[in-house]
Amino acid sequence: MQIFYTPDISGNTYTLGETESKHCIRVLRLEKGDEITLVNGRGGFFTAEITDPNPKRCSVNVVKSVQDFGLRNFQVHVAIAPTKNMERIEWFLEKAIEIGINRVTPLLCQHSERKEIKHDRLEKVMVSAMKQSLKAYLPQLDQLTKFNDLIRMPFDGQKFIAYCDDQHRDLLKNLVVPNQNYLILIGPEGDFSADEIEMAIKAGFQPVSLGESRLRTETAGLVACHTLNLLNQSG
Repeated sequence: MQIFYTPDISGNTYTLGETESKHCIRVLRLEKGDEITLVNGRGGFFTAEITDPNPKRCSVNVVKSVQDFGLRNFQVHVAIAPTKNMERIEWFLEKAIEIGINRVTPLLCQHSERKEIKHDRLEKVMVSAMKQSLKAYLPQLDQLTKFNDLIRMPFDGQKFIAYCDDQHRDLLKNLVVPNQNYLILIGPEGDFSADEIEMAIKAGFQPVSLGESRLRTETAGLVACHTLNLLNQSG
């Protein structure tokens, strides 16, 4: 199945942009009459037939459309501090989208080693992962957000903060109520500061553990994402 990202699709005809047209015609060598799949990143999943195999402006005709493809009754929002090595956070985004995630907020914390991100680069990684995993929803990617601003944002659902220390905390899996919206905070490689933890708890975030192992930032984010998805599948 060949999938193409068409965020501005409307109606029954569409012309692919130059990059997607080149990939479709020159790389994949598809021809007139061949079927391809289009997704708009908002739940639209379309089957289309190539009508003009132009390698710069390939035209297609939509023959079938499905709305709200893969819509779920819960949402996962992970706010995560970008790692110093951006390849690791790109890996997290790719795998989290494959598993299922709705929103990602890059988080600027007191102990953050990285204080800027390449938003466009991360969006390209997310689009590629959406297409590869046959998803029709492109998760929302926020701009880099200060920790203090994030915890003040209104949120309708369960809020968690995961961090490392010697105190006993309930496992995330023991606190999740199925079919809710979830927001979980994942700290930088130096972890959240004591002040940040205290502020988050006062703002209604439940402190949780992700297990006995000491996890890297991107691993912790993925464990949280997988746990929330798995519990909702079984629930």
